[in-house]
Amino acid sequence: MNVIAFVTQKGGSGKTTLCVNLAIAAEAAGGRCLILDMDPQGSAEAWYHDREAETPKLAKLGAGELENAIGVARRQGFSHVLIDTPGRDEPSVAAAIRTADFCLVPCRPTPADMKATPATIATIKRLQKPAAFVLSQTPPRGFRIKEAEIGLAVLGPVAPVGIVSRSVFQDAQGAGLGVVEFEPDGKAAQEISELWGWLTKKMEKMTDGAQKNIA
Repeated sequence: MNVIAFVTQKGGSGKTTLCVNLAIAAEAAGGRCLILDMDPQGSAEAWYHDREAETPKLAKLGAGELENAIGVARRQGFSHVLIDTPGRDEPSVAAAIRTADFCLVPCRPTPADMKATPATIATIKRLQKPAAFVLSQTPPRGFRIKEAEIGLAVLGPVAPVGIVSRSVFQDAQGAGLGVVEFEPDGKAAQEISELWGWLTKKMEKMTDGAQKNIA
């Protein structure tokens, strides 16, 4: 079972959007996913209540409940647990990072978002967890994207797939859907599917490396 935490100490960066959409992409690829909503704002929970489909499953919980929830998920046979966290420095953020096998750090290509990333990365490095940035809510093209990639690469790896700001994300979320369901042939769905494919390969390599080290 893989545990993926979406973390950044900056609100509005797209954590919830990435979390729910990647969970749906994972299910579409044959996985069985559980979303853990640790954000007091409860955006993922609100999306879940609007959703008619029974999967992916979602649970709302606090930092003190996380370890038990992960254990239950493992026993129930989930293949992936995706954790949505608050957009500020709270105990639940550190708890999610500590529990995660991999951390995704969404970042918009804006000065405010870029300045907020070092604190998040410092916590990730202190807890010795693998991580990567994901450029989110980007313009379709332009110099800001490349500048952000170069700036973030100083702090850590940057996912090769960025998520462009598109209205379909809001439309899908309002309907309790993911973009791969709402507009399966659209560009947003393609980006989400490609990002999930990249992340899957990344985690497979980590697993293979760990097994070789044990052997």
